[in-house]
Amino acid sequence: MPERTIYLDHAATTALDARVLDAMLPYFTTEYGNASSIYTLGRHAMQAIDSAREQVANILGSRPTEIAFTGCGSESDNLAIKGMAFASQKKGNHIITTPIEHHAVLHTCQYLERFGFKTTYLPVDTYGRVDPDDVGRAITDQTTLVSVMYANNEVGTIEPVAEIGRICRAKKIPFHIDAVQAGGALPLDVADLNADLLSLSAHKFYGPKGVGILYVRQGMRILPQLQGGSQERGRRAGTENVAGIVGAATALRLAYEDLPQTLPRIIALRDRLITGLLHVPGSQLTGHPTERLPNNASLCFEGVEGESILLNLDLLGIAASTGSACTSGSVDPSHVLLAMGLPVELAHGSLRLTLGKNNTDEDVDTILSVVPGIVAKLRGLRD
Repeated sequence: MPERTIYLDHAATTALDARVLDAMLPYFTTEYGNASSIYTLGRHAMQAIDSAREQVANILGSRPTEIAFTGCGSESDNLAIKGMAFASQKKGNHIITTPIEHHAVLHTCQYLERFGFKTTYLPVDTYGRVDPDDVGRAITDQTTLVSVMYANNEVGTIEPVAEIGRICRAKKIPFHIDAVQAGGALPLDVADLNADLLSLSAHKFYGPKGVGILYVRQGMRILPQLQGGSQERGRRAGTENVAGIVGAATALRLAYEDLPQTLPRIIALRDRLITGLLHVPGSQLTGHPTERLPNNASLCFEGVEGESILLNLDLLGIAASTGSACTSGSVDPSHVLLAMGLPVELAHGSLRLTLGKNNTDEDVDTILSVVPGIVAKLRGLRD
């Protein structure tokens, strides 16, 4: 077995930051109160949640009351889209999104179609970017929500969300941004982004799994998707995960405090990866060459299966992905790559390498030394 795993799948999840764990620990042990209780332990729990809400609001440039905590990024997407759609059903039944969204958005829109909602899936270019003008042209008097991701989880392309938000704001259409991949990497000021709703997931920026964040601009009415108590200002029922909420807020704050030190190094590692892997014959970069997530190196290799590359890398102690972690059990080619116009055969040969703050130059050296041989071997097996 390899002595050390080289982890290059940070788009799937990240390790919990030790500082985040330290902040969470008291709420598993001594500060175990229910935040809905009025005695001292309960008040301590509520104070911790209030403090966490303020930390998140400071990063997003929002009011603390506009922040709701959920169980994950997928739940935040569901709450934003379903909550807005059902709350606005009397006004209209039309939703606009793109075909490259995470399945938490696509499947939610498909679910709503069972209830009479109609969805427009806007095309993207070969880099995976949507044209803001297409958004404006697609809006009708029945449109109640536009949902476009900030950055794509597979190919890393950054969407022109601020411009899309300006168009939606001018037409008075609520705009939701799935920012799950952008959290901890890109600016999140909701005013600059013209966002009405914005989703985040803590485990993407070295926080705990099982905690999501949803920004809901004041004045936006959404229907809760969990019925029960009145937690989160009536937006999400259920006893609060105090330790997780504290961890999510701490992780988000630390990610942006650390960014000036971590970002330049990660970008340099990413660029080395991309440049080196493009020397492999039959390789092709996927996603935008410059408007892409700072840690994302995604490519396709002709004549090989991405899953076979992953298995060979795993034998060497290297963890990577062919795309979204949520579809890793599927043998179908990526819906993102197909929407970008890649041939099915090439889309099957995708490899996504996503760097984190603990990756090193030596990790990149290892990848660049082994991938060409793996690709050549796999092509030889097919010949």
